[in-house]
Amino acid sequence: MSDSTLPADALEEQRVNELRIAQNKAEGLFRAIEERGLIRAGIGEGRLNEDIYELAREMYGITSYWHKRIVRAGRNTLAPYAENPPDLVIGEDDILFLDLGPVFEDWEADFGRTFVLGSDPLKLKLRDDVGTAFAEGKRYFHQTPNITASQLFAHAVSLAQNLGWEFGGPIAGHLIGQFPHEKIAGDKVTLYVHPDSHLLMRSLNEKGEKRHWILEIHFVDRKHGIGGFFEELLTVS
Repeated sequence: MSDSTLPADALEEQRVNELRIAQNKAEGLFRAIEERGLIRAGIGEGRLNEDIYELAREMYGITSYWHKRIVRAGRNTLAPYAENPPDLVIGEDDILFLDLGPVFEDWEADFGRTFVLGSDPLKLKLRDDVGTAFAEGKRYFHQTPNITASQLFAHAVSLAQNLGWEFGGPIAGHLIGQFPHEKIAGDKVTLYVHPDSHLLMRSLNEKGEKRHWILEIHFVDRKHGIGGFFEELLTVS
């Protein structure tokens, strides 16, 4: 928990550190998911979701997630967050992504990665391109001091097009912070990196604090029925 008695600069440093710690733990969870072979052909998305939940509980005692846990394989990788497609079985030569929002001691993490089973070059390119696009999007954000949420969304769409994909979601990120993160009554679109949000991303929140953001990259290829996803902190290195 943040100590509100600290000076503003020290309090912000503490907030940044808590967010960084939460993300590092999420990254460790994803690493363990791979190392323990949880991602495998022949099991359903729901089963993998349950296995991940148990691993997170074992590693960190996590039982709370600030958003639903996303495990999507095959054609389900086309679906944006809000959809709930039927459960699929992971194939031998499949693509899938995970999008998890674990809460670590009241601090939110939001972490997403794409995985490829097999050696399909198109799927491997998609996996790599979403990571490349994230890095480019983060660089653009840091090079544009007065950037708005809509400008960052437009840039994410252009990155998809330049790499030969379609941008797959209605947003390209959102606010993140102490659970539950900032809510802006009556103007929900400003919570997101959204084409209709003209919020200056570096503006302060209602408490006079810096806002912290997640950048999420979701590229799709509807012809081949595949999508890729990459997500992590934008404002914290």
